[in-house]
Amino acid sequence: MTGFVFSEKPIGIERGDGAYVYGDDGTEYLDMGASYACVPLGHGHPAVTEAVTEQFEKLTFVQASYPNAARTAAYETLAETAPDPIDKVWLSNSGTEANEAALKFARAATGDSKLVATMQGFHGRTMGSLATTWKNKYKDPYEPLIGDVEFVPYDDTEALDDAVDEDTAGFIVEPVQGEGGINPASTEYLRAARDITEDAGAALIFDEVQTGMGRTGALWSAQRAGVTPDMITSAKGLANGFPVGATLCRDWIAENYGSHASTFSGGPVISAAAGTTVSTIVDEGIPEHAAAMGEYLHAELDAAVGDEVREIRSEGLMVGVEVGRGANRALKELALNHDVLALPAGRTVVRLLPPLTIGEAEVDHVVDALAEVVE
Repeated sequence: MTGFVFSEKPIGIERGDGAYVYGDDGTEYLDMGASYACVPLGHGHPAVTEAVTEQFEKLTFVQASYPNAARTAAYETLAETAPDPIDKVWLSNSGTEANEAALKFARAATGDSKLVATMQGFHGRTMGSLATTWKNKYKDPYEPLIGDVEFVPYDDTEALDDAVDEDTAGFIVEPVQGEGGINPASTEYLRAARDITEDAGAALIFDEVQTGMGRTGALWSAQRAGVTPDMITSAKGLANGFPVGATLCRDWIAENYGSHASTFSGGPVISAAAGTTVSTIVDEGIPEHAAAMGEYLHAELDAAVGDEVREIRSEGLMVGVEVGRGANRALKELALNHDVLALPAGRTVVRLLPPLTIGEAEVDHVVDALAEVVE
């Protein structure tokens, strides 16, 4: 038996097309998880496929110390789409690496060490990012992690104000908690976080690994709130399935970031995928479509199962249906009886993170399936 270090699902996936994936037995599944939001444009989008194929034929890899057109284009596209005045970009290989860099940059730029994070937050599994992740089940086997981290209740301005002080290097927060159960922060809270961190000389970090790339109805969730943090981290939807992370920074962070580096930062093929994904999302109005489909999905779910579940929470096409402790059972029934693949968010929430290109027909299908499962 081949060894592996990962928990596998009993469904083998062989190929994908748009919002659908196909099992090794030929079964067609509606992909309402998009592998944790990693394919916002759907599987096999022609623009990304063409860009990656073309770059493969030119140059597979060259380290970031050598200028490369694909990498430069990715830098420029991300900088152009980021909220002003964020215009510096560092590329990595994953969301946890993007957050790891942001935490290091905050400490280097401020000269302070204290980090503030939120209860129920999830920021990754490397040692630094893990230290700012809330659940002990992720952390206990690896203690001791980096110190000087304080957790505060999510969306609680008073608690945040009490925690952030002159020794604080940064506050990291998800505008919408994903793993924590699809919990959107209020606009007032995110705006208060901007004022509180600025007054203390601390960096405000928006973890948009899951919320970015149009997922919440704007390219960046920060834009929906009208708040510009000091750093934005991105990853999952950034290259439509290719492994990449990005840490976007204001100048004062970039000028004092320390000596952070990575061998595989922004390889040409990955950069081609990322640059094309971002530009396609913008050019095709994907965030606006996600906002419209998100409203439709929420309304249809509310009409179909609103009285049968505890709560439905959403921002754009980031949707959580709180069904109680039967979430894993519901997910199994969706997959095996209705050919719908979804995700958990803890033990109580069914999480829907479909490709942002889905239409009303796909929404109707998943609503009908969930209605049967909930009953």
